[in-house]
Amino acid sequence: MKITWLGHAAFLLETQGLKIVTDPYDHNDNRIGYGPITIPVDIVTISHDHADHNYTKDLRGNPQTVKGSGSHEVKGITFTGIDTHHDPTKGSQRGDNTIFLIGAEGLNLCHAGDLGHTLSRDKIEAIGPVDILLIPVGGFYTLDAAEATKVMEDLSPKLVIPMHFKTEVLDFPITGVDEFLKGKSNVRRQGSSQLEVTKETLPEKREIVVLEHLL
Repeated sequence: MKITWLGHAAFLLETQGLKIVTDPYDHNDNRIGYGPITIPVDIVTISHDHADHNYTKDLRGNPQTVKGSGSHEVKGITFTGIDTHHDPTKGSQRGDNTIFLIGAEGLNLCHAGDLGHTLSRDKIEAIGPVDILLIPVGGFYTLDAAEATKVMEDLSPKLVIPMHFKTEVLDFPITGVDEFLKGKSNVRRQGSSQLEVTKETLPEKREIVVLEHLL
């Protein structure tokens, strides 16, 4: 599986001959700063209907959209949506959020969307084993560094890729990735936007990989 961080919570996942984009943002919002996502795509996942996570107008290829909880099988890939919230008050501030589990190539990838709270025991059990965790760490709208650390420990993935944090082009009131990285070992700054992962190359000890945004 090839994982490319496009920016914000948007990733391009290339697996089993398919291209999947997660949570595409509206580049027309000047606060976002990342470039348009004009990649030909087969499938798009949307964790919630906010413009920095559900903008599909630039995508090419007439992709099939996956939204909401439950199990979805699309083009031979299994997507499982887990209902969560965008805030710690059961969605009263910012609404709901769907965590997506994506199963392909023997890997279990978890995209946490705009998760805004730590996870209860029943949610942790519903999510199950996670190999790769894509997790928001910037706070304010989502998990902050401490909360993201708790979710990471609870899900116990082999590979963690932070997302939804402040960058030089993003004008949102959130923190940068360094706050999440403080005190953590086995951190690797990839120096590029892309990472290739197989079941065989998953690290024995949990690794946090920081990608550069492509767009």
